[in-house]
Amino acid sequence: MDQELLERTAPAKSNAGFRVTLARGTHEVRATQRLRYHVFGTEIEARPQGRIPGHDCDLYDPYCQHLVAREAASEELVGSLRILSPGAAERVGSYHAENIFDIGRLRKLRPRMAEVGRVCIHPDFRGSDAPALLWRGLVDHLLTRDHQILMSCVPIGIADGGRHAANVFQQIHAQQMAPIDYRVFPLHRLPVGHLADHRHTVMPRLIEDYLRVGAWVCGEPAWNPDFNTADLMLILPMARLARRR
Repeated sequence: MDQELLERTAPAKSNAGFRVTLARGTHEVRATQRLRYHVFGTEIEARPQGRIPGHDCDLYDPYCQHLVAREAASEELVGSLRILSPGAAERVGSYHAENIFDIGRLRKLRPRMAEVGRVCIHPDFRGSDAPALLWRGLVDHLLTRDHQILMSCVPIGIADGGRHAANVFQQIHAQQMAPIDYRVFPLHRLPVGHLADHRHTVMPRLIEDYLRVGAWVCGEPAWNPDFNTADLMLILPMARLARRR
C-alpha cells in the first residue's frame, strides 16, 4: 500500500521524468547512505557516521522509512530523506533529535510526531522537479498516516567556526520562533551571541523551504559533536501546512 500510494501520487503533477517511492530493501537504503555521505561530507564538511566506508549510517536507519527520488530513465538516485514514525521512535528508544536537544516540552506531542531527517538532493538535480516531488511524497506519507507534527533537525556546516549558523538563527528567530510550549534546548549550545555579527546571510535552502510552508524554529542551534555541525530544530504542525497548500 505505501509503495503503491507513493508511486501513484508523487509524480502525478510532473512529466519531468522523476519518481518518488519508499526504499525497498537494504540495497536501496545503502544507496541513500552513500548519497548522504557524499552530500554532507563534501558540502558542509560534516563527519558522516557509520562503520561502512563511504556510507553515512547510524542506529536509527533500520527503524526509519526512507523516501527516495530517482530519475525515471536512468534509475539514478537523486534525493532522499528518512522518516522516524512515533512508533519507531518508541521502539528504538528515542528520536534522533534527543541526542542533540532536550525536547522535554514536546513530550505530549510524541504519539503524533514524526521526525524527518538526513534530507539531501544530489547537486546536479537541485534545479529539477525532484526536490518538489520528494517533498510532496513526504507530505502524502505523513498525512495518510495521521502524523500531525513534523520535526526536523537541519545541519549547518561550521567550517567557519559557527558564524554562519549563528547568523542564520539571528536572521530568522524574531519572526519564526515556535510558541513557548514547542521550545527545545541545545545539549551543546552554540554561542550565538558571541558568534553572530548580524550580517545578512544566505539561508540554507532546506530551512528556507520549511519556513515557507509554516514551520517554526524551536530554539537556538546546537553543536552536534557526532556530525560536527550546528543543528537547527524546526517543527511543523501539519495543520499549518494544510492552511498554506
